[in-house]
Amino acid sequence: MNASTRLGPIQLKKATVSFDDRFTLSEIDWTITPDQHWVITGPNGAGKSALAAALAGIGEITAGSSEGLPARAGLVSFEAQAELIARELKKDDADIMDVISLGTPVHEMIFDYCQDPELAQALVEKFGLSRLLDRAFRKLSTGETRKVMLIRALANKPDMLILDEPFDGLDAETLAMLQAHLASIVDSVPMVMVLNRFDEMPDFITHVAYLDKDTSDPKNPNQGRLKLTVDKSNEAAFNELYQLLHLKSTDLTVPESDPSNTLPGLDPSQPLVKLNAATIKYGDTVIVDKLDWTIEPGQHWQLSGPNGSGKTGVLSLITGDHPQCYTNDIFVFGFQRGKGESIWQIKQFIGYVSTALQWEYRVSTSCKNVIISGFHDSIGLYSKSSDNQKKIADQWLELLGMTARADQPFNKLSYGDQRLLLIARAMVKHPPLLILDEPCLGLDDMNRQLVLALIEKICQGSETTVLYVNHHAEDRITGIERYLKLKKNG
Repeated sequence: MNASTRLGPIQLKKATVSFDDRFTLSEIDWTITPDQHWVITGPNGAGKSALAAALAGIGEITAGSSEGLPARAGLVSFEAQAELIARELKKDDADIMDVISLGTPVHEMIFDYCQDPELAQALVEKFGLSRLLDRAFRKLSTGETRKVMLIRALANKPDMLILDEPFDGLDAETLAMLQAHLASIVDSVPMVMVLNRFDEMPDFITHVAYLDKDTSDPKNPNQGRLKLTVDKSNEAAFNELYQLLHLKSTDLTVPESDPSNTLPGLDPSQPLVKLNAATIKYGDTVIVDKLDWTIEPGQHWQLSGPNGSGKTGVLSLITGDHPQCYTNDIFVFGFQRGKGESIWQIKQFIGYVSTALQWEYRVSTSCKNVIISGFHDSIGLYSKSSDNQKKIADQWLELLGMTARADQPFNKLSYGDQRLLLIARAMVKHPPLLILDEPCLGLDDMNRQLVLALIEKICQGSETTVLYVNHHAEDRITGIERYLKLKKNG
């Protein structure tokens, strides 16, 4: 029977799903049609398994709604596997007879309540479980238990197969057989898989759902949110998602700086920036009124506020680009402003990325040379680079998932990839302060997620202090725990 006649569309509409006190899925908007096969992916702790379980009717919907959930879901997951084992152990605890319970045999686990015994028997033989049918289920290995779970799900004529990491724990031969069987039933049953590894994704998958941690409520870190859905036939969007997962999940760390291109040392006991009652005004109009702000080394900040609240003005006080920086009490990188320091003595300690910089950076140099230009603070590359600088640029390209594009012209890249490269360019010298002025401005959802993932990586893996500027204080980044919100005067 064709899947479309067995199952209608599944819809989660602004659904918040609670799993006791363990985890919450926040405001999930998702539609699955019968002709689609999905993979759920994302970083650890994002709620991938929770979303798969929600499709099977597990969890309590506390807000929003669900429609069309499968009446009979074939769910295979480590949680369901552990639950079956726990159920078997509980039988032992409840046994009041003077005999030792051997537990439920495998043949009962598979064939009791089985909807398709012929298929079950064929899969038992194919997966090599015939000799284990009389053995107690809880005596099986992890891989053997997983095979039993898969057979139960496949032979139960499910309306939908929900497979959470179905290939983990399987030997190569069994893995190949399972993949072939799943490919043979794609026209009869829709499938949703949770996969951490993109290289395990079957060819028949049509769509990908990307989850990430929901950081909107710092008091409740155990939340996940569906960030993106991608049609696999959209090659550009699919490649961007692959790049995002690379950034979020890779073990690669932020590359080291070039030891031959080190900055002067700073006193670690002194703040990087200290503004004392800083004021910006034009005539009688006060933009920023008596702002006290101290940025210590290692403190990552998010600066937010509406248009006209003075965010850019405050940044230019720090960088020395605002004429009123000399009429305010400002201490930066060991210098009291207005005591004879040059603007370049200040700027050498700052990495800066903004939309305006991206507009200015219109050269046709390669991606690799864009990163190398950060060592020379130039737009374009006009100085000879060292072998070590080239090596560091290659490491940044690897971190960004852009190694294959090292020689592509910068001005031929997408707007989002250009932004990633400019952040890497600003970071190559590991400046004490990295200022990212509205780095997501003009980016679509996918590229915005890429940029935020890179900022998270920098916060976690370098000695650089990050100052992230945006409109919305609630748009939080993991690793940034200090917030300053400016208000518009008047």
